[in-house]
Amino acid sequence: MNMNKKIKIASYIAGLIFVFLIFALAGKKLGEYVEKQEKTAAENVPDQTAEPAEGASSAANEEKTKDGSSKPEAMQKTGADKEEGNETAEQETTEADEKTRTEDLERAVQTKLASMTLEQKVAQMFVITPEALTGAGTVVQAGEQTKAALAACPVGGLIYMAQNLTDPEQTKEMLSCTMAFSKEITGLPMLLGIDEEGGTVTRVAQNPAFGVTDVGDMRDIGATGNGEMAYQAGQTIGAYLHELGFNLDFAPVADVLTNDANEVVYYRSFGSDAAMVSQMVEREKNGLEENQVLACIKHFPGHGATSGDTHDGIAYVDRSWEELQTRELIPFQDQINQNVSMIMVGHFSLPQVTGDDTPCSLSGTVITEKLRSEMGYDGIVITDALNMGAVSSWYTSAEAAVMAVQAGVDLLLMPSDFPSAYQAVLAACGSGEIPQETIDASVARILRVKLKMES
Repeated sequence: MNMNKKIKIASYIAGLIFVFLIFALAGKKLGEYVEKQEKTAAENVPDQTAEPAEGASSAANEEKTKDGSSKPEAMQKTGADKEEGNETAEQETTEADEKTRTEDLERAVQTKLASMTLEQKVAQMFVITPEALTGAGTVVQAGEQTKAALAACPVGGLIYMAQNLTDPEQTKEMLSCTMAFSKEITGLPMLLGIDEEGGTVTRVAQNPAFGVTDVGDMRDIGATGNGEMAYQAGQTIGAYLHELGFNLDFAPVADVLTNDANEVVYYRSFGSDAAMVSQMVEREKNGLEENQVLACIKHFPGHGATSGDTHDGIAYVDRSWEELQTRELIPFQDQINQNVSMIMVGHFSLPQVTGDDTPCSLSGTVITEKLRSEMGYDGIVITDALNMGAVSSWYTSAEAAVMAVQAGVDLLLMPSDFPSAYQAVLAACGSGEIPQETIDASVARILRVKLKMES
C-alpha cells in the first residue's frame, strides 16, 4: 500500500472519531439542559395541600371538563359510579351466596329423603298431641315412654295444650327432652307447636305460673291501626315461646272479618280491612320469626265470613272465588308473595267454589288448584285440627287423612284416631291411591323447613 493511500485512510478514521466526539458532547449538554428544566419545573409546582390564595377565582378552582361539569363534580360522579359498582358487586355476591345456600339445602333435603323409609316419611306428615303419641293420660314430661313411642312412629311434630304446661321449668325440660329424642332417632328437629295467639286463645299466657305478658286480642291491636303493636305482640310471644323451647306457633290469624256475627274469629282477627290485616299479619309474623319461632298463618281461605263454628260442625262461606279475592284472600296472597313457610287450611266449606260441602282442608280444588296452582304457594300446608266437628262428624280419621293428603296437604293435625289415620295413609300409598311422588313432595317441604331451622 502506497503512502498516499495510508494517509487517506488515517484521515477518514480521524474524521469519524471527531464526529463521534461532537455527538457525545452534544448529548451530554442536552441531558444537562433537560435535567435543569425538570428541576426548575418541580420547584415551580404549587403545594397541593396549601390553602388557595386569598381572592382566587372560584372559576379557577372549578376548571371545566369537556362535558361542561366541574372537576369536583366529575370526581363526585366517579365516586358515585364506584359506589354503585360496589353495591352491584355486593348484590351479585349476596345472590350467589343465596343460590349456593339454596342448592346446598336442596341437596341435603334430597339426601335425607332418599334415606327414609315410607313409614318414616308418612310419620313425618303428622302433628299430634303427646297423649296421642304415647297413649298416656295427661303428658307433662318426656321420658322413656316418649322416646319409645317416637322410635316406633317418628312423627313430624307435637302440639301442646294448656294441660301439658305446668310451669316454666317443667315445660323447658319436657320440650328439651322431646327435641333430643327426635334428633337422636331421626336426625331431625321436631316441630314443637302451640296455639298462642294472645287474648282469647293462649296456652302459656293464661297460666300465672309462667309470669308472661298476655298481649291481648288481635282485634284490639288491629283497632289501633298501628303495625308496630302487632310486631311487638309477635316479639313478646316469640320471646317467651322460644325461651320455653317451642319452635312453632299456630299464629297469626290472617282472617279478614267480613261477618260481624262471626263468633269464631271475632276477637282473634285484626279486623275487616284487608290491607290493614295483611300489614298486621306480616308484622306479627316477623316478630315471631325473629325469635326463631316459625309462624303458621290461618285459616285459609278466610274464616271471617262464616257464621257457623267448625269446632262443632259444618260452616259455610257463601262466596265465589272472585269475591274472596277482593278481601279474604288478600292477606294470604301477600304472605305467599313473602314466602311464608306454613299455611293452615280451615274446615269450612266453599260450595260456590267446590260445588259441594267438602271442607276446604280436604278439597283438592281449594288446595291444589287454587292455593298451589293459582296462588303459587309451595310451602307447607297443614290442616286445622282434624278432630273438630266439621270433619270428625262426617268422616272417619282414616278417610279424612287420605282425603287431605290427596287434596295436597303436607301436615295432618290432630286426627281423632292417630293410629288409624297413619295406617290408612300407608295403605293408600301401598295401593297406589296416593302416589309415592305425593308423599315425597310433602316430606321434602317439611324437610326444607326443618333443615333450615338447623342451619
